[in-house]
Amino acid sequence: MDVLHTAIWIDDVEAMKEFYTEGLGLEYSREFVGDDGVTNYFLTGESDTELQFKYDEDESGDREVEPSGFDHTAIAVTDIDETVDTLVEEYGGSVDQEPTTMDEMGVRISFVSDPDGYGVELIETLE
Repeated sequence: MDVLHTAIWIDDVEAMKEFYTEGLGLEYSREFVGDDGVTNYFLTGESDTELQFKYDEDESGDREVEPSGFDHTAIAVTDIDETVDTLVEEYGGSVDQEPTTMDEMGVRISFVSDPDGYGVELIETLE
C-alpha cells in the first residue's frame, strides 16, 4: 500500500502552477483532460507521491475556497525563510504562521496559503 496523490480543486491554474513549480520547486509530472472537460494537472517532488490539481475553466471563480476537512499539504524545503519570502513576494502566497523553530523535533516550520487559499506547511529539517 502507498499514497499515490492528493487531488484538490483550484480556480487559478496558472498562479497555482507558478506557486508550486517555480516557488516551491515541485516538478510537472503529467496532465490530462477527462471526459467531463476537467483538466487534471499533476506535480511531484523527490518521491513518487503527486499533488493533483483539478481545474474546470467553466467553473473557475465559482467555487468556494473553504475545503471541508482539508487542512494543509506539507512540503519539505531547504531554506524556510527564503522560501516564505519568495512565495509571498513573487507567487501570491500569504503567511499564516511565521517560521518557527521546533528544537525537540529538529525542524523549522511555517504555514502559508497558496493563491487559491489552501494551507501549505513548509518544513525545513535542521542539521
